[in-house]
Amino acid sequence: MRIFKNRWFVRFARREGIEDENLCEAIDRAEKGLIDADLGGGVIKQRIARPNEGKSGGFRSIVLFRSGEKAFFVYGFPKSARGNVRKDELHGFKELAGAMFEYDASALAQAVKAGALSEVNCDEKAEE
Repeated sequence: MRIFKNRWFVRFARREGIEDENLCEAIDRAEKGLIDADLGGGVIKQRIARPNEGKSGGFRSIVLFRSGEKAFFVYGFPKSARGNVRKDELHGFKELAGAMFEYDASALAQAVKAGALSEVNCDEKAEE
């Protein structure tokens, strides 16, 4: 399973103190079928715990997710800031999911090299 975050999400995570380990945990839960909300079209909403707190008052993330293959963190927000994404935003995320899941290894490498995507490394967590 390869996990990525887009440039916007990188800035959001840095600002909010969200570590890659938190993203790995969110995808691990999704891989086990523990998806907080399946929004359809390869788009899910997953909770991420606030640093040193729990998930209930934490963050919501929009993830383009295909089990066993790829996941892309593309948007996040504090639960207190909004309840959900608008229908037009969801439509855009579904279109983006269709395009992103078409990326092969070469296209992903180019996106990472260009800075449009960053790969999340979950190996360190698994080795501990």
